Amino acid sequence: MTEPNRPESHDSWLNQPAEPDLWAQPAIKKESAPSSAAPPDGWEREVLEKLVLATVAEQRAARRWRIFWRLLWLALLGAVVWAVSVRDLTGVTKSSPHTAVIDIKGEIAVDAQTSADAVVASLRSAFEDSGAQAVVLLVNSPGGSPVQAGIINDEIFRLKKKYDKPVYAVVEESCASAAYYIASAADEIYVDKASIVGSIGVLMDGFGFTGTMDKLGVERRLLTAGENKGFLDPFSPMQPEQRAYALKMLEQIRQQFISVVEKGRGDRLKVTPETFSGLFWTGEQAVQMGLADGLGSLDYVAREVVKAEDIVDYTQRDNVAERLARRFGAAFGEAAFRALRTLPVLR
Repeated sequence: MTEPNRPESHDSWLNQPAEPDLWAQPAIKKESAPSSAAPPDGWEREVLEKLVLATVAEQRAARRWRIFWRLLWLALLGAVVWAVSVRDLTGVTKSSPHTAVIDIKGEIAVDAQTSADAVVASLRSAFEDSGAQAVVLLVNSPGGSPVQAGIINDEIFRLKKKYDKPVYAVVEESCASAAYYIASAADEIYVDKASIVGSIGVLMDGFGFTGTMDKLGVERRLLTAGENKGFLDPFSPMQPEQRAYALKMLEQIRQQFISVVEKGRGDRLKVTPETFSGLFWTGEQAVQMGLADGLGSLDYVAREVVKAEDIVDYTQRDNVAERLARRFGAAFGEAAFRALRTLPVLR
């Protein structure tokens, strides 16, 4: 009798190869993406730190500069407002009767406070004010430029004729040379008995170093195109013809000075050989010589001569704020000009 078929053993069943599953999807192997949270390497971290620090420093610098420029403009605006307010306090227009005073003090020069531009502007303000009964020049100056003095002298005569107002000069310490050139345009001159008045003349000064150069063994090499181009060179000997030319020029300016004094003083001037020699005298002597009209101070002239005791100062002065504003403006303009030069040009 045949034996029935027995099932194969379990082990043999397991060892049989599995039939392929036609419906199964192939397995896709996913590559592991790098983690974004992974810390950077050492050099990367150092670069990032430097970039962050540089950005913060740049922002701080920009903020400081913004604050600096804002404060600077605010200070400039305050200075201008203060300057205008101060100017308004000293300038009175359409006011009650008063005596206008203008300072002629210090050196008379183009870059000084007593320049022709400053004094002429002050004179015009004083003459244009209907309340100013007269203009007083308060003089305390050793002199200066004959050109600047001549401009002021001419303007005084023009304004007197236009506005029909008297002009008086009051001398404090000194009224010499170019200062007297200006004062001679006044209708009357008042001095203190000890004031220094006069010095009607012209000078040109300098130094000569030719002997010193020879002792030091230094040779002066001066090349000129024109035989008189090195005229008055301190390191070259003065030629006789050049000296004569300089003296002739000085004498011409001196005659201009004399003409101005004679025009202003007229018959009151008692001319002597020393009057136009360059000497100076006390105020008491000046009155005797006709260089001045009497003794008196500013208050005396305002009270007794002008008959207007109230005194208003019309002197235009550069205060600290104006000088700083002008200096800042010049510096700012120069910086802007340099910045514009660095910009590219469109062609």
